[in-house]
Formats: sequence, structure tokens, C-alpha cells
Amino acid sequence: MLAPMAGVTDRPFRQLCKRLGAGMAVSEMISSNSLLWGSEKTLRRANHDGEIEPRSVQIAGSDPVMMAEAAKHNADNGAQIVDINMGCPAKKICNVMAGSALLQDEDLVARILDAVVNAVDIPVTLKIRTGWDTDHRNGVTIAQIAEQAGIQALAVHGRTRACAYRGEAEYETIAAIKQAVSIPIIANGDINTPEKAKFVLEQTGVDALMIGRAAQGRPWIFNAINHYLATGERIDAPQVSEIRSIMLGHLENLYDFYGEYIGVRMARKHISWYSKGEIGGGAFRQAVNRVDSVAQQLALTNEFFDQLQEAAHHASQSTNIEAAA
Repeated sequence: MLAPMAGVTDRPFRQLCKRLGAGMAVSEMISSNSLLWGSEKTLRRANHDGEIEPRSVQIAGSDPVMMAEAAKHNADNGAQIVDINMGCPAKKICNVMAGSALLQDEDLVARILDAVVNAVDIPVTLKIRTGWDTDHRNGVTIAQIAEQAGIQALAVHGRTRACAYRGEAEYETIAAIKQAVSIPIIANGDINTPEKAKFVLEQTGVDALMIGRAAQGRPWIFNAINHYLATGERIDAPQVSEIRSIMLGHLENLYDFYGEYIGVRMARKHISWYSKGEIGGGAFRQAVNRVDSVAQQLALTNEFFDQLQEAAHHASQSTNIEAAA
């Protein structure tokens, strides 16, 4: 499944990843502060029009009553699953005692989970890290509190909050959490190839995998992992023409969803990820980040992919000539 990522997993990206093999995609986090629910940003984050089901909405906050109200509000507005964020390591989230900061207060965790589960008739899931820091890895205890509260599934990013995204993911901690409870456990962290996906499933015994950063610019990773787990064989990486088609469709959906001004700006990060590692990618990114209209952005993107396709065509011709010789 696709991990919730603020500023990334909007409806166009969730739709794309689901189309390319993700079994589920969780929304960007929505604040439990009801004063923000009417804001354009929050309304967009909660927009599921035409979305492939199930619709999972992530909420963030630190007050049990407000979290319960947020869960009910989102359930009333089309969410089929409510996911609680206790994994975000961002300072601005942790500074208000939300996200992974909550892992420091097990009693508060229990009160939030009880309040949210009792507020709605739909499944409630939870996303955590393995603890606040390496001296306080309490993921197993939090998982047991979650199971007792009636949480239906638990996603674990295999790092503490202090680790942010550095170092190796702690799959042994995720395995210990899986052993300690009977609810489904979802492993998250550093799953970036089909082989790694198989390794993590075998090492941890978890029920599902969650992909975050590895899907940025590579939304086809879900199909690649599904195919590998089913057959043991790798499927070829998409050709330049296929990447171009996926990307242009994604950009059009971003423009449609956000309008031109925000759409062009949201598209920049995705264009950067799609072009990463390609010949001339650096110069292309510099140029495309300076334009602010849909027409200019699409013109530069098409020009870049024309060059890539031409280079790929020449390379394949050279290979054919060498083979014939």
C-alpha cells in the first residue's frame, strides 16, 4: 500500500498508485483542529471524488476529544477507514505533541485510540514508529495498547522519531511487534525494490507492506513488487515512452485537481522525481522549476522526453548493428 506523505499523497497520486498496483493508499494527514476543516487545503486533502475504494483518511492531533470529532467528521464525509498519525517525525507536528511525539506518552496514546475507535463505526488503523528514540523503543507496548483499543491494523515505520529517515530500518523491531499482537501489521521503511519487499515479508512475518519514498517518481513499483511476489520474476523497468505517458497523465490530473497556479507548483516535485537519474535531468529540472504556466511546463517536459526517446532509439540501433556484425 501507499504510505501517507504530506504534500505528496494527494488524490491524483493516490489514484495513480492504485491504478499501478497499490492495494490501498492513505491520504495526506488532516488536522484534528476543526477550525481548519473548511480551509481549501483541508477540503482538497479530504476530496475523494471518483477515488478507487477503500478510502482511508489520516488524522493528526493530540487531544482525544478533537481526534474523535475529526474521525467522525471524516467518516461522515466519505472516509471508509480512519488512520491515526503517530509516526510523523516533522518538528512542527512533534512540537504540538502530535505525530510520533505521542509515543512518549502511552497513557495519552490509549486515550486517543479509545476515543477515536468509539466515535466511528468504520475501521480505525494506526501508523507509528518504533519509538521516540533508540533508548525508548516502545513499539511493542504501543502495539498492545492499540490492539486492546480495537485498532484494526497497525503500520510501523522501522525507525524511531530521533532517527528521522537516517540509517537502516529496524525490521527486527517490526518482527517483535508482529509476534506480540494478533492484529495485522504493515511494515514500512526502505522497501525500494521487489527483492527488498520479499526480504522484509520473510524477515518480519508481517501481513502487508507500505511504500513511501520509493514510489515517488516510480509509482509502477507496486506492480513490480506484486509481480515478483507472485512469480519470483522481475518485470522490465518501464520504457521512456511509458514513463512519459504515466507522467503526463499525472501532470494533467494535478492541473485539473489544483488549477494552474498550484498545479504547476505541485507538479515540480513529481517532475523532479520522474526525471531523477535520467541523462540531462539536472539541467531539465533547473529549467522546468523556473516556469510557472501549464503550457511552458508541458513544453519543457515533452522536449526533455523527446530527447530521452531519441537517445534510447540511437542506443537500441547501435546494439542491433553490433549484434548483426
